[in-house]
Amino acid sequence: MSDRSTRPSGGTRSAAQEAARRAADAFGQCTRGLRVLPTFLIAGAQRCGTTSLFKALTQHPAVLGPVLRKGVHYFDVGHHRGLDWYRGHFPLAMRTRRRRGAPPAPVQVGESSPYYLFHPLAAERIARELPEVRVIVTLRDPVQRAYSAHVHERARGFETEPFERALELEQDRLAGTEERLRADPTAVSHSHRHHGYLARGRYAEQLERLEKHLGRDRLYVVDSGDLFTDPEPVFAEVELFLGLPHRPDIRFERHNARPRADMDPALRARLEEYFAPHDERLAAWWGRTPSWRR
Repeated sequence: MSDRSTRPSGGTRSAAQEAARRAADAFGQCTRGLRVLPTFLIAGAQRCGTTSLFKALTQHPAVLGPVLRKGVHYFDVGHHRGLDWYRGHFPLAMRTRRRRGAPPAPVQVGESSPYYLFHPLAAERIARELPEVRVIVTLRDPVQRAYSAHVHERARGFETEPFERALELEQDRLAGTEERLRADPTAVSHSHRHHGYLARGRYAEQLERLEKHLGRDRLYVVDSGDLFTDPEPVFAEVELFLGLPHRPDIRFERHNARPRADMDPALRARLEEYFAPHDERLAAWWGRTPSWRR
């Protein structure tokens, strides 16, 4: 049986915004044959600056995103809808054609769905259906990521337990979920999507899965600690990866940050110890030491 998650009431979008999105989605489906598929994806990780990077990229005149949204979640929970449905969320092909005075590079089209990195089937689906797409992954201190994710899920109504108790419950909550998602491509697991505080911070195993299906040259990893500390050179490398001309006028801002109390130092120490071997594995894969371990 599918464990389908539902969105609690009290979302942040207004009724007018919801109506505009529904109208845009309906029009997109009617005109999907005239639309393009993305050339890049921001695949995660959750609570690692994906929204901030996406909003910086979409300031670039040679970058377009989905209509009235950041992510489409096709390769994780919406795959049963089909590739034509996915195409219906992106710009019309005519908008991607070079105009007089436009930057001397093809327009890049992308979306940001942070569950793609963690979903066990997303990588192979991406490789099969978007064989030339480039994928960006953003990473941060996995201890802070876990704590931030818990605050985020509590605020959205998807988590009811305090942080330390949620960590204790994670193994049981996630037991068998990956196997079930692999066995039934139409299945959706609430706990796999919303309660993976430790599992989502084991970055190397997720990056290795992406590499297996897409190859290393189509992946680019961003250290969000570096992005927020000194954004210009980090963003310039992202531009280079996507084949974009450099723009010196991009504004860098933090998005979707939520206030939270300080973490208990003893709990933080335990989590740092837990993630140490996983960070070592990440550093070996990446060929660099992540900012939170320097």
